[in-house]
Formats: sequence, C-alpha cells, structure tokens
Amino acid sequence: MTDLTIPTAARRQVILGGAAALVGLGAAPQAAAAVAPARGVPNSRLHRWARDTWHSLDAMTVPATGLPADNIPESLAPGDRSGYTSPTNIGGYLWSTVVARELGIISPADASRRMLRTIQTLEGMEHHEPSGMFYNWYDEATGDAIRSWPGTGATVHPFVSSVDSGWLGAALLVVSTADRVAGPRAKALFERMRWDAFYNPGDGADGHPMVRTGGLMHGGFFVFDHERPGGVYRGTHIGGEDVWLTTHHYDTIVSETRITSYLGILTGQVPGKHYFAPWRTFPASCDWAWPEMQPVGETRTYLGVDVYEGAYTYRGMHIVPGWGGSMFEELMPAVFVPEETWAPRSWGVNHPLHVRAEREHGMEEAGYGYWGFSPASDPFANYREYGVDALGMNPEGYFSDRESTNYDAGFGDCREGTNPTPEYGDGVVTPHASFLAMMVERGEATANLLRIEQQLGAYGKGGFFDAVAVGSGTIARRYLSLDQAMVMGALGNVLGKDMLRRAFSTPDVEAALRPVIGLEEFGAGIA
Repeated sequence: MTDLTIPTAARRQVILGGAAALVGLGAAPQAAAAVAPARGVPNSRLHRWARDTWHSLDAMTVPATGLPADNIPESLAPGDRSGYTSPTNIGGYLWSTVVARELGIISPADASRRMLRTIQTLEGMEHHEPSGMFYNWYDEATGDAIRSWPGTGATVHPFVSSVDSGWLGAALLVVSTADRVAGPRAKALFERMRWDAFYNPGDGADGHPMVRTGGLMHGGFFVFDHERPGGVYRGTHIGGEDVWLTTHHYDTIVSETRITSYLGILTGQVPGKHYFAPWRTFPASCDWAWPEMQPVGETRTYLGVDVYEGAYTYRGMHIVPGWGGSMFEELMPAVFVPEETWAPRSWGVNHPLHVRAEREHGMEEAGYGYWGFSPASDPFANYREYGVDALGMNPEGYFSDRESTNYDAGFGDCREGTNPTPEYGDGVVTPHASFLAMMVERGEATANLLRIEQQLGAYGKGGFFDAVAVGSGTIARRYLSLDQAMVMGALGNVLGKDMLRRAFSTPDVEAALRPVIGLEEFGAGIA
C-alpha cells in the first residue's frame, strides 16, 4: 500500500487569535485517559516538548512562502531543508500553527500571519483545477510543482494523492473555524475540493474491475498521460477531462486514509455507506490464508453493506488490525474526529486495545523497555515502516525491530504458522507514536517518552528525534514535518481540551459523520 509516485529515496507511507478564535464550537467529549496529568510528570514538561517541536517546524518553514520542508536534520539550518514538500506537510504546519497559538507558543497575530502566508501561497500554486486538489510534491522555497526530484533529477509526474489531499483538507477545515483572519480563505480552498474525484462507487460502471458495495477511494490519479509505474486506467468520476486513476484503492478501515472518507462523507460528496466498504479484516476462509493470522468475527449489515466484523487475537485481546500494525494507522484520524466518543462500540473499544497492545509488545513480548511503533526515519538508513506485525494484515509485515523479525501465527487449520513465538532484536521506537497514544493512555505514554528522552537521549533542540533503536542506541537524528505535526496535534488535544477536535468536528460535521460511524460494532474486545 505504498504510493509508487514517490521516488525510492524518499518513499513515505501514504499507502496520508487565542481561545476566543475557536468560534461556534461545542466542546467535544474527551477520552477519560486524556484528562489527568501523568503521575510525577507536570504539564510544564509537555509544554516544553511542544515548544521544542514547534521550533523544528518553524525551522523547516520558508518564511517567504509559508511552506514547510518535508524534513530537516538536527542542525535545523535553513540550508539543510529537504527541498520538497507535500500537501500533508503543508496541512500539518497549518494545524500545528493553531496548536502553537492556543498553547501560547506564538501570539495570535503571528499565528494569523503565518497561516495567511501559507494560504496565499496555496492560492497561487499549480493544481488540478477540476477537483481543486494539489499535486503531491512542491518546492517549499518557491511553491512550484516539482517535475524533477531534488538531488537525483528523476522525473516526477504530477500525481494527486487521495490521502495527502485528505490531510491538507482536514487542516483547511480546522483553520476555517479556528482563525478569523485566515479562516475565510482557508474555507474557500476547502470548498473547491472534490473528494468524489477519488471515489469509485464500486459498481463497475466505469469499466474498472473493482466491484465493492459502498465503493472505495482510489490511491489517487495522474493528471497527464505518460509512462508510469503501477496500474492505472483512464477515466474520471467528476466529469470533464479524463485523468489516469490508480487501479489501487484503499481498502482497510484501520488506516490513516479514512480521513479522506470522512471528508467525502461530511461534505455530502460521498455516500455514508462507503464507510463500511473497506475491510475490517479479510475473511476467515482458507481462500484468504495468506495473512499471518486467522480472524474471528461475524457479519453485520450497515446501510445495506454486509461487513465481516473480524478481529485478530493478540495477548488476550480481539483487535481490528491495520495493514501494517502501526500507531498512526489507528490514531491519526482521531486527532481530528472524536472517534471513540462518536463510535463507542468500534473505535471506542479498538483505540485503547491497540495502544495497550503496542505497549505490551514493547514492554513485555519483545522486552525492549520502550514502545510506540509507526513509519518514520530509519536510524540505519532513510525511511522505514515500523509497526507491530501481529496487528497488521500485511504478510510482509511492518516490523518493530531492525532485524525485521516476522510474526506468523498461521491461519487456523488452513496453514501452519512459520514463526508464532518470535525472538526480537534491536527494537525501533518512534516518539510520535507515543504522542498519539497520549490521547488514550496519557500516563503510560508520557512516562515512555520521558524514558526515551532521558535514558536514550533521543532529543534535540527541535524536540524528539524521529526514531531510535533502543538496543544499539542508534538515533535517526532528523525531524519529519508530518511526524512533528502529529506530535503537535496530539499535544494540542491533550493540553488544550481537544482543541483540534473542536475546530474540526463542528456541529455540522458531527451531524454528518456521527450517525454513520456510530452505527458500527467492531469485533474488538477482550478475548
């Protein structure tokens, strides 16, 4: 589930005025675990982590354009910026600016100025006009769409990514409600975005062989005809000139990509039944015996869509898995949508169990002494997808250690396991995963981060470094804007009474989303 438009050297997981300015928003209920401070860890430390994280995001951002670089090393020097950015990175900077304002890191006037500068640049950037969506890669110094990759010169063909568009859309929606100065222009950008440009109804009417009741979201589309990697076909879901749509669709619900589904549903451009089309797990049949675990569950029907409510069994828990078993697949959309409150029988059960499972994997099963696993910088190379293999459907695994230790419990009576009781090596933890977990287990996540800072030394003047191998002590000494933005988003919700959730999840959004996601009962629970 990797976006093949990204050059190999930079491939990323995509398959992505003060308190009074938060106008017209009812307070979203908070998860109980996110209310009380961690025992012995004062809020002042969390505020320091937020200030330092903001420092790295500020260093990544070009003042003239308001666009953040994708990443920067620990030097935080302007000349060391990556030379490219994406809609996700831009969105992350925008919502982080709201958080920085609300936490008192920057002034309301500075926040409005920054957001307005970014939006002004967005307004002039080349994009796919029929859908209102931006391409995947731009030069952060100029705002120009990238046609050749920095450093290698490899050709970059304009591609519109559904998940990257989703994170920018989420940020624009936040700014539209959170800032009176930049809000109207952010709203205008958001309202031109066509989420149905990615939506394949799954009825086969356009000639594509994907047939799925409820329909799925494409990975995205190319704008111009050219030689390209991966499968594509020519067509359009919104009329007008054809594009080259990916044959790949996002088809798992425990995925960061559900933010795009939410935006399509809340705008009325995509039907609510689409939410029930992605897999919870693949079927338990022997015809599907290639994943590393056989699910348990039953079929239920919502809005006319039959859903196999499968779950994986792990350490006495039934958990709905993601594709790779990473924290951000599970929790990143919850930075904006109070899923555990609006969907108490699905996300309200799965979020706590997933966090508990990652914690127990790191602390007990693998014995790392630390936990929190998501795609991040590789301490030993460039970038890598980390996760808990047992919580993912991908048979090739997102692994939690350098050695790529593969967990395979087998598939019931259909197939014997190849490695049901693995021994793990040099575990790699990613701090942003623990910040996301802080929204669910504040005390445990904060204590984990404190150990990462004090015992592993994986901390610099821009906040936590992106990843650290706990056995060897090898640190990925750089900052990724997306990961730092997840840190800011989680801290904003934990310290600021769900500030991003309140900005995103307006009464209109709640009226559109809650009746849909609140219908479901996952197969998750205590085994």
